Amino acid sequence: MPAAVAAAPFSREKLLQVARSLPADLQVLSKLGDMLQDINSELDQIAALLRRDVALAARIVRISNSPMFGGFGQVASIEDAVNRVGFSEILKLVGTATAARFSERALEHYGVSAAMLRDNMLYGAFAAEGLARAAGGDARVAYTAGLLRPLGLMVLDRAGRGQVNRHQHFIPAQWPSYSAWEGSLFGIDNGEVAALILGEWRFPVELGHALRGHYLAHDGDADSPLACVLNLANGLALGAGRALPGETTWWEIGPEKLRGAGVDADALAEVAASTETAFHAALAALAS
Repeated sequence: MPAAVAAAPFSREKLLQVARSLPADLQVLSKLGDMLQDINSELDQIAALLRRDVALAARIVRISNSPMFGGFGQVASIEDAVNRVGFSEILKLVGTATAARFSERALEHYGVSAAMLRDNMLYGAFAAEGLARAAGGDARVAYTAGLLRPLGLMVLDRAGRGQVNRHQHFIPAQWPSYSAWEGSLFGIDNGEVAALILGEWRFPVELGHALRGHYLAHDGDADSPLACVLNLANGLALGAGRALPGETTWWEIGPEKLRGAGVDADALAEVAASTETAFHAALAALAS
């Protein structure tokens, strides 16, 4: 493993500043999650939230017209879209639109194409949702965690622009993982960055803890069922060819991880099948 020439360490404020330059979809997801947890929330309040971001709202309307969400070209407004899918599917609708928007930009320093990032976000979200549901956990939180899992990668990639030259980019043959490369170059890894940002944006504490430890690389990481769910979800992504190249070392599926997530091998196989179906439906929705 080579010794990377360290870039200037990123301050907390620098990382948050870069995060604020991301599309507003992430903060919308945070507020949407709060609203879905509130039994007093109304669909018109959710529509008002989604209308604040014109680009996101337009994408949501378009995707809601796909067969995945029961549409056949009849939805013309964000209100129509929200009322069509209802509370049960609104997070998935917004999540699919969010993944599409974030995948418009490749992760240059990581060697990850825009399409690869989109596929990993969507596959991980559907797999985490299915695993959490099978374990009797919070499927909505798990879906959000799976979708936002690459957040730290996105922020470090943007923060490194202008500071990291092409000779310092991640190369799989030279580094065992993204986290090893990040630690050598930036002094912080993507999980820590994601947890920092999610905490700042007031996502559930459980979600930040899970993203910080979902590689299960340190003692105590596997104590979080959601971290184990995310790890298994990406093990499924690896098997389906949807994993990111600098993370494959972390995704071996074994009995301890299954116990930590609260599922068995049969449930894992069922989730793998349902994830494939949901993932391809989402790709079709994005292509419509």
